[in-house]
Amino acid sequence: MIVLDANYILRYLLRDEEKMFLEAKEVIANEQCLLLNEVLAEVVYVLQGVYKTPKNVISQTLSVLVSLESMVTHESKTVFIEALHIYSDKNIDYVDATLCALKDKYKVKSFDKKLMKCVNAH
Repeated sequence: MIVLDANYILRYLLRDEEKMFLEAKEVIANEQCLLLNEVLAEVVYVLQGVYKTPKNVISQTLSVLVSLESMVTHESKTVFIEALHIYSDKNIDYVDATLCALKDKYKVKSFDKKLMKCVNAH
């Protein structure tokens, strides 16, 4: 299994360096790839902060990436996808959206009012 870093995923998504894109496309299509939540969070941060990509586009694009058969995650893929939807729909960052997505599996504690509003929403 191959662990992908944020830069590798960004080259794949952005296709801004053709040689790197083609290598990443080949690996992602043909190898089992471990996608860590920390790496996904970094990708979200870079797409939003550096590339000014709208949250809904980030959510849609990364939901497709996470859903690929070649992608393996430690946490359930549904948690990743739910976190991306929460991130897109609510005024919270991706890490807080991930915590909110885990509310049915774990008890979440925070002093962050926006996060806790998400956690306590039914």
